[in-house]
Amino acid sequence: MTHHPRKRFGQNFLIDTHIIKQIVAAIHPVPKQNILEIGPGQGALTAELVASGATIDAVEIDRDLAQHLQQEFIQYKNFHLHCADILKFELAELAVERKTHKLRVVGNLPYNISTPLLFKLFENVNNIQDMYFMLQREVAHRLTAHPNTKEYGRMSVMAQYYCTMQVILDVPPTAFSPQPKVHSCIVHFTPYIEPQIVVADHALLQDIVTHAFSQRRKTIANSLKDFISQEELIGLQLDPKLRAENLRLMDYSNITNYLAKD
Repeated sequence: MTHHPRKRFGQNFLIDTHIIKQIVAAIHPVPKQNILEIGPGQGALTAELVASGATIDAVEIDRDLAQHLQQEFIQYKNFHLHCADILKFELAELAVERKTHKLRVVGNLPYNISTPLLFKLFENVNNIQDMYFMLQREVAHRLTAHPNTKEYGRMSVMAQYYCTMQVILDVPPTAFSPQPKVHSCIVHFTPYIEPQIVVADHALLQDIVTHAFSQRRKTIANSLKDFISQEELIGLQLDPKLRAENLRLMDYSNITNYLAKD
């Protein structure tokens, strides 16, 4: 297929067959599983997933690519194409349609939507068994970062609240066409079956974390002054002079649960 990659969709197609085989081996798809593939592109990974016998729901926003995919895989009863924007796609409805509460989700995520898409998926973890994503290496480092590091931020806290994560494969620019200017990683996300940390109000947690890191050079006494006083922070055994990057997930959850009681 001749297709000119579109910058507005952040298209970089995976072409390295060795890398593709490694990804599929890690995913280990089997019949009767329900797999949601995000951004199948030209179908290089899709072909391997379909061949496994698993039920594949592929979401592709590019109409030209969607037409190609439909023609390429129309003969497979276990392949279902959705020409749609994944940011507007209803995962819960798909889970109901497939008569499962747990989807496996895979994809080469466009760099320009990786952050909002990950947050959308975190909000739907009750319908997700696990996720395998190709991500910019910088994004992978932020997701798995620890407190007191420059990479640690809003994404780190929220991702680690919902999932465990493991970088399982580094992918060089040469594995793609066109070649991106960044290195990539495959990251395996596994949502917690039982929350490791219980938070009373998920939306409030996200709001607090967002405010803290939007002014990360300020002390938490200043960045969170609209939420909590210095005296209350001290009551929670937190130094008001700390900055957002110094707080652990447990610290943010304690602030959230304290405020949720009001």
